[in-house]
Amino acid sequence: MSAKSSAARSRAAVRMAGLGFSGTALLMLLSGCSLEGVGDAFGHFGWPGKGITLQAHKMYDLWIASVIAALIVGIFVWGLIFWCVIRYRKRGDELPVQTRFNMPMEVLYTVTPVLIVAILFYYTAVVQTDVDKLSKNPDQVVEVVAFKWNWQFNYRDGMGAEANTVASTVGSSDVIPILVLPTNEKIRFEETSRDVIHSFWVPEILFKRDVFPGNVRNTFEITLDKEGRYVGRCAELCGTYHAFMNFELVAVSSERFDQFLAAKRDGASTQEAMAAIGFTGDQAYATTTEPFDTRRQKNSWNQRGAVAAPAGAAVTAGK
Repeated sequence: MSAKSSAARSRAAVRMAGLGFSGTALLMLLSGCSLEGVGDAFGHFGWPGKGITLQAHKMYDLWIASVIAALIVGIFVWGLIFWCVIRYRKRGDELPVQTRFNMPMEVLYTVTPVLIVAILFYYTAVVQTDVDKLSKNPDQVVEVVAFKWNWQFNYRDGMGAEANTVASTVGSSDVIPILVLPTNEKIRFEETSRDVIHSFWVPEILFKRDVFPGNVRNTFEITLDKEGRYVGRCAELCGTYHAFMNFELVAVSSERFDQFLAAKRDGASTQEAMAAIGFTGDQAYATTTEPFDTRRQKNSWNQRGAVAAPAGAAVTAGK
């Protein structure tokens, strides 16, 4: 009996050591260390990518760490299952030793999942709080005005509905609206709709928020850390031409943004202001998406050969 008891204690010790190792690995993975290399090696584990904002990077790290932790726990559990299948497989008609319970193991199997969920909840709450954080004095305030089926972007001199618009960009059926923003600055978006619910979404930001009509002004902030041009979309089914309600985000340095905004304040069009910061010719227009050839005549519904709507129809409808 003593030999059997000693063997049982040894097996229990091995199992507890394995669980302790898994818990330690989980804590280390979720401690905030850089996980970009691991994510790149495995295709980001289904995540769209690392993103172009500081907030997106934190969400990315949380996702990669959570997946790795889940894989570690899964591999350990699968290992125990296969070990039991092989170790305790039927070898004859004699039943194996029947054990009613093992209190230390019961407690460990209860505490470990609770610990894992608590850690995941903690880091999720931390990241979510950071993503939703609003600063008292953002560097830039942009009012996003959605309408069927286009966008208007107003650069504001302050926060709230009472602030003044110092420059504006409006999309039309012929020209995709361009939203120029600076990198390494806190940018606050204040969203409102003129008709139905829309949703302001740039996939590389890894975040979107609905745009409501009426007195509701949804707000959120981002800090871009990568220059480039990115397609933006409406992510809420808002009507017939919802799928073509696109815009383009152009992230530039703070110096070039100041030049762009100064040109807009002086009365330049968006394309003229784009040329002032080096985007000339076709580069002054959207390059990530193109206008939809609208055919909104009665009974046409975008049928081939139908007559296109007059230029500027979307702008008129949105005013």
